[in-house]
Amino acid sequence: MHRVKSVKCSCARRILKSGIKKPKIRVLGMLTYSFADAGSKSLYEHLYNCIKEDVLKGVLAAGERLPSKRSFAKQLGISVITVENAYAQLVAEGYIYSVPKKGYFVAELSVAPKRVTAQEKSIPKEPVRETYFADFFSNHTRAENFPFSVWAKLMREVLNEGNEALLLPPPSGGLMALRRAIAGHLRDFRGISVAPEQIIIGAGTEYLYELLIQLLGRTSVFGLENPGYKKIGKIYESNDAACRYIDLDEAGMDIRQLEASDVDIVHLSPSHHYPTGIVTPISRRYELLGWALKKEGRYIIEDDYDCEFRLQGKPIPALQSIDVSEKVIYMNTFTKSLASTIRISN
Repeated sequence: MHRVKSVKCSCARRILKSGIKKPKIRVLGMLTYSFADAGSKSLYEHLYNCIKEDVLKGVLAAGERLPSKRSFAKQLGISVITVENAYAQLVAEGYIYSVPKKGYFVAELSVAPKRVTAQEKSIPKEPVRETYFADFFSNHTRAENFPFSVWAKLMREVLNEGNEALLLPPPSGGLMALRRAIAGHLRDFRGISVAPEQIIIGAGTEYLYELLIQLLGRTSVFGLENPGYKKIGKIYESNDAACRYIDLDEAGMDIRQLEASDVDIVHLSPSHHYPTGIVTPISRRYELLGWALKKEGRYIIEDDYDCEFRLQGKPIPALQSIDVSEKVIYMNTFTKSLASTIRISN
């Protein structure tokens, strides 16, 4: 017995010398909650919320031991499985932790979440906005430039006059009245002669690009401008379409590099290239049309984004307006002419 005692004392001395301290554990005397206000919540969910709130408020301090499942269930007048489920959820979220054969303890939260009152939630914070003389980066529409009064007037007219038509399923290509209006707009402003039946309306150009990939086939190779709008390439690649990047010269897409490639479909913006601002001259446009005619299955996707606005002179006629072999697929959007948040493309 003397030997055993000396060994125990020796171990204790080594622990004290090493600086290892036993964790401070506080044992809760009496922890109780009312289930009268549980409402439609399950019992375990209500208990979980009660304990969680006390941990967040600091009522239950880090290191405190929670009652055992059996004693807690008996004390609250609920089943052991209810307490077990509540404890399991709290452990999963890190509010408490368990020690084998010792029980459950309140975890130490490094940063306690800030509690927000209902009044604070109802008051949105005003974002800090920097002001500039001119913003050449953002494509967002300024509220003072949008004709809200005209827009509201037109909406009221449509709701009053066409209320029955609004409840009918629209055709897959878009409302015929809208397609007729777009056909007239393209004729007057872009020199394009097109029937309303040839126009397809979509919720943004990205959606229409995906339809084109399905229509033209994922085995087709798409030629993109380099440099160009990077998002176009990401859309094609995300739809498993093969892409080749064709360099530009002073007139637009390099026709010699294009001829030497295995490209089937060319995607370009001849009227206003991004980011260089190049306008493809008529000679290069005819060269591109000639390239498309040389082989079956070749097409040109004309991205006419931002064509309506010019600092001087008239808008450049669309490439599609000189295409007599139906090799050009014309794409445009109302993002610039209407508003950046209105997703209507054709």
